Amino acid sequence: MRQTTGTRKKPDEKTVKDIKRATRRHYSSEGKIGIVLDGLSFEDGQLGTPRHDCRPG
Repeated sequence: MRQTTGTRKKPDEKTVKDIKRATRRHYSSEGKIGIVLDGLSFEDGQLGTPRHDCRPG
């Protein structure tokens, strides 16, 4: 009998993970700062203009 260490992932799960990894959005440093500032202004209750011009890039 063959014993394996750990858990083996099914090939379809690996494929889904690979697709998600390949299609993940990459944000520039300016875009990340804009996302954080949007979150901070939302927490304060001030709904300013969205910073869509900085995302993603």
